[in-house]
Amino acid sequence: MIRNPHRRVSRAAAVTALVLPFALAACGSLDDEGTPAENSPGAEQEDPGGADNETGDGSPGGDGPTIVTVPKLTGVSWFNRMEEGVVRYAESTDADAYMQGSGQADANAQVRVLEDMLAAGVDALAVVPFQPDAVEQVLGQAMADDVVVITHEAPGIENADWDLEAFRNDDYGRNLMDELAAGMGEEGQYALMVGSLSSATHMDWVTAAKEYQEQTYPDMEHVGDIIETSDDSQIAYERMQEVLTAYPEIKGVQGSASTDVVGAGQAVDEAGLSDVVTVVGTSVPNDARAGLEIGSIDAITFWDPADAGEAMNALAQLVLDGEEVTTGDDLGVPGYESITVDGKVVYGDEAWITVTAENVDEYDF
Repeated sequence: MIRNPHRRVSRAAAVTALVLPFALAACGSLDDEGTPAENSPGAEQEDPGGADNETGDGSPGGDGPTIVTVPKLTGVSWFNRMEEGVVRYAESTDADAYMQGSGQADANAQVRVLEDMLAAGVDALAVVPFQPDAVEQVLGQAMADDVVVITHEAPGIENADWDLEAFRNDDYGRNLMDELAAGMGEEGQYALMVGSLSSATHMDWVTAAKEYQEQTYPDMEHVGDIIETSDDSQIAYERMQEVLTAYPEIKGVQGSASTDVVGAGQAVDEAGLSDVVTVVGTSVPNDARAGLEIGSIDAITFWDPADAGEAMNALAQLVLDGEEVTTGDDLGVPGYESITVDGKVVYGDEAWITVTAENVDEYDF
């Protein structure tokens, strides 16, 4: 689809008038090193309060189109890393590309950020929905206003030009179950965690993992309901404490949000069960490093969110330029050098990375 090139001139004035004040307010949320406060179990968390606490760089960049990446939430390592990829894209092109988001793990807060970006007159949105169905209406409004929409971690979304995925979710979920089964000796009770029960990718992972377990590891048993953690390590910690009490024979837990294994691992460590309970899940090395080193976390898997952020922006630019997107295309980003197109979903060719205590020092993010 070819976007109207004449819209960029009128949008530039709108972005200058509306986004710059938004950006100046955002700069105050960073610490002396330019990074948001750490979100770790046991640490005091400030009440994000509402849309006024939205954070991100938000500063005008190049003279090209304005592409804004809106993550699920800000202030966690996963999306801090994604922002590095957005910055990398901005520095290598003439795009005015930056990240803007809310510090709240809340779908309504994300919608408010998206509405603000539409009011600012952006050319494209790269969105990681906290809850895909909650953003359908505002993204539909964006598309009706000729704004390019790229999503990530939302393969079933309707109102997007493309959804970008690093790999097929079923394969990733089954791989996580293999990691969990190996640690559990292929037997015993286990629990499943997701950031949100409405998170399409998290639910795809745990659904595929559970189905695969039932077929492949019959001596393992999922117990309880799927646990929702709101992408918060403190909540994961509290939920894991509850699991250890309710199921004293539990032998494993699989996390989905990047903060799940951190909280679950702390609860397991405090209970003195690090040699008994296997903890695996998606995370980033710097968040999980301490747990991996002391043995309360057994393994993490991930794809590089910086590459995903850069690839979303590159894909948005292709659509803005009226380019066709086809299987085999190279987005110019590691892991997305030979994409596969399936309907409205673009899959990268990047294999996930598995990190344990043995190789965690090879990564620094």
